[in-house]
Amino acid sequence: MNLAITKALAGFLLMSNLSGSAFAASDALLPARDSFNVSMTAYNAVVEQTDSDPSITASGAYSDSDVVAARSKDLAEKLPFGTVIQIVPDSSTSTTCGLSVVEDQIGLRVIADSMHPRKRNQIDVLLDAGSRVSVGGKNTNPAIALGVCKGVEVRIVGKVDVAHMPRNQAELKKVLGEQLLAIKK
Repeated sequence: MNLAITKALAGFLLMSNLSGSAFAASDALLPARDSFNVSMTAYNAVVEQTDSDPSITASGAYSDSDVVAARSKDLAEKLPFGTVIQIVPDSSTSTTCGLSVVEDQIGLRVIADSMHPRKRNQIDVLLDAGSRVSVGGKNTNPAIALGVCKGVEVRIVGKVDVAHMPRNQAELKKVLGEQLLAIKK
C-alpha cells in the first residue's frame, strides 16, 4: 500500500460515520492481517456474567462496553490481549442470531477479556447492560437479542496497549489510523 492510499485510509477512518452500521462499505478498506470464522455471543459487565469485579477485564483493562471483546482461551495465540478486531458476517453467518438488531453497537473491538475454559472458537462482545433494543415489539438487552451467531468472520486489523486502551470507537479508529501511517514511515 503506498503512502497516499495509507493517508486516505487513515483520513477515512477518522472521518467515517461512527454511528453508522458496523458492517458498512468501509469494512473492505481495513487491512486484515489475518481472519477466521468463529461463533459470536455478547455479555454484560455484571457479576452474574463475569466475576466478582465486572468493571475490570482479564487483561486488567476497564470493562468498556464500547470497545471490549472477550475470546475463548483456545484463541489466545491468535487473539492476544490488545488485538483489534473487525467483525464481519459472511454468507454462512447464522440467520437465527440477532446480529442485524445490534450491529450498530458492535463496531471495532479490542480483545481485553477471556471466556470460560469450556468455550471454544468463540468471541464474546461486551455490550451495555443498560441499553435496550427492540425485538418483535419488545425491548430487551442487546446481549440477549444477539444470541449465538455462527460463521462470523473476525479480521485482525491492529493492536493496542490495553493499559492505555481507547475508550470509544472514535479513539480506537484514530489509533488505528496512526498505526497505518507509522507503518509507511
